[in-house]
Amino acid sequence: MTSSGTIPIRTLNDGLVLPQIGLGTYKLVGDEGVASIVAGIHSGYRLLDTAASYDNEGEVGRAIGESGVAREDLIITTKLPGSGHGFDECMNAFETSRAKLGIDVVDLYLIHWPNPSVDRYMDAWQAMMELKEDGLIRSIGVCNFTQEHLTRLIDETGIVPSVNQVELHPYFPQAELRAFHATHNIVTECWSPLGRGTDLLAEPAVLAAATAHGVSPAQAVLRWHTQMGLIAIPKSGMPSRQKENLDVFGFTLSEDEMTALTGLERGRLWGGDPNTHEEL
Repeated sequence: MTSSGTIPIRTLNDGLVLPQIGLGTYKLVGDEGVASIVAGIHSGYRLLDTAASYDNEGEVGRAIGESGVAREDLIITTKLPGSGHGFDECMNAFETSRAKLGIDVVDLYLIHWPNPSVDRYMDAWQAMMELKEDGLIRSIGVCNFTQEHLTRLIDETGIVPSVNQVELHPYFPQAELRAFHATHNIVTECWSPLGRGTDLLAEPAVLAAATAHGVSPAQAVLRWHTQMGLIAIPKSGMPSRQKENLDVFGFTLSEDEMTALTGLERGRLWGGDPNTHEEL
C-alpha cells in the first residue's frame, strides 16, 4: 500500500476548495447506505457527492449528522434534477434538496443534465446565481455540459461554472473538453472514474502500471486522474475499497504510463451524450 498523506486540492474559480477525490453516493440508500457514507467520512472523505435523482439526500444528511465530523469540514454536492429546470422550479427543487440534506447551505450545486430539448437550463442557472448571491449556495456548476452549453451560460450571464462533472476515465479521457475547461478556469470532475461495468481495470496498460507501483488497478487509474489535475468521484460502499480509493498519493505514474492509460480511449460508454440523453 501507498501512503496517502494529505489529499491534494483544487481551488475553484470562486474560491471554494475541493479535495481531488470525493465519495460518490449513487445507490447508497437506506440504513446500509447511511452506514457506508459514515464509513467513508471516517476513512477521510470530505467531499460527498449526491443528487436529487439519486433519491438518497436524506441518507447523506443522516450520515453527516452521525459521522461526528463538523459540518464545516464537509463539502456537500447535490444536483438539480430535470424537473427543476426553470427559475421557480429550481428554487423549489433546491429547497427540497436542502431540507432532505438537513443543511443550511449547499456547498456545491450542479445542474445535473442540460436537457436541451426543454431549453430551460438558462432559467435554472439564473436561479442558482441568485441563491449563491443570497448565501444559500457556496459554488454553482454543472454536469454533463458540452462546450456549446458552457459557452452559452458564460456568454449570456458572464458567470463561469466552477465545475463541470462529466463521464471521464481512460476509455473516455475527454481531451478537448478538458482543454476548454482549462482555458475558462472550470474544474473537471469525473463521474464513473473507474469505468464501472467495463474491463478497464483488467487492461494490460492498467495492470502494468499497478504492478510497477505495487498498487491496485483502481489506484493506478485514480492516480491517472489526479495527476491530470482532475477531481475523481469514485463510488463504493465498502470501507476497505473506500480507503484504497483515497490512498493514491504515495506514488507517481511515469509519463509513459500516463500516455498508455490515455491511449485506451474508445469513447463514451453508456450513450450519455448530453445533446441527446436527457433526464426529465
